Amino acid sequence: MKKFLTLPVAVLCLLTACQKKDANRQPAADETPTEEISQRCASQEVLEAKMKADPELRDRMEAIEAQTQKVLQNKSAYKLLADGTIEIPVVVHVLYRTADENISDAQIQSQIDVLNEDFMNTNADRTKVPSHFQDEQTTVGIRFVLKQPIIRKYSSKRSWSTNDDMKFDAKGGSNVVDPQNNLNLWVVNKMQAYGSTILGYAQFPGGSWSTDGVVVGHNFFGRTGKVSSPYHLGRTATHEVGHWLNLRHIWGDATCGNDLVGDTPQHNASNGGCPAADHKSTCSGTPLEMWMNYMDYTYDACMYMFTNGQRDRMKAVFTSGSFRAALGQ
Repeated sequence: MKKFLTLPVAVLCLLTACQKKDANRQPAADETPTEEISQRCASQEVLEAKMKADPELRDRMEAIEAQTQKVLQNKSAYKLLADGTIEIPVVVHVLYRTADENISDAQIQSQIDVLNEDFMNTNADRTKVPSHFQDEQTTVGIRFVLKQPIIRKYSSKRSWSTNDDMKFDAKGGSNVVDPQNNLNLWVVNKMQAYGSTILGYAQFPGGSWSTDGVVVGHNFFGRTGKVSSPYHLGRTATHEVGHWLNLRHIWGDATCGNDLVGDTPQHNASNGGCPAADHKSTCSGTPLEMWMNYMDYTYDACMYMFTNGQRDRMKAVFTSGSFRAALGQ
């Protein structure tokens, strides 16, 4: 397992263009994507664009990181419900052009179910975690509750980009709802950016409240209804909510990078498909890669764990003085 960088260096590496797109490794599973997906998540690229547009964002994120590291040294600061969990209300916005894109209530509920299973470590595939990572596998202790009514809105757009238009009524989207007290999820018909179809993206803590939340394509949302294999089990939202709660990609968005979590091994880059169980990194020490972690790029059927360190990092954003403190009260 890797050691932390000192805080200033770590923040600099994560918030600047020391990373660039990494080509996913060749899939090892029999499944084949039903459309061309060359990038699973666009959260890092969206962050870089936001930092260019808002020079103060870097300072806010550095302050959040400093607060996070402070909290991780004093875990008694966590504010929890009586049963030890944090409950997050979820507002879902469905933007559709065709009837198929106006996904059903059942598909939406299936996504809430997946989030609860994954963050509470009750997902059926948790038993697939290799023995060498079982000590790191954990229950995050976050529960998601769907708020009613679901917001549904017709849009003539055939495709969206990652410029946040879907988050504004005036741009054909749907305005964010009380973001300090809710997780807003936008479900769109399709997203295209950086020369490919994008499954989803999230806004990290520290961005504007007017755009706070997660966006997912309608056919990658949930595990029933209009979903597309091999991204058909709801893990895109699990991955993106991880970003929304301040997790980075497990490879640190750089070759042998650092995700600021102490119990995740260094990865060369992102993993695609379903790698072999004994797949190793060529980074220092040649550690076994944790490709089954929700913050990698593997197929939905091949990601099924968070670590203790990721849990602590996510929960830190709910503590007093932290960015999502209102949700932790």
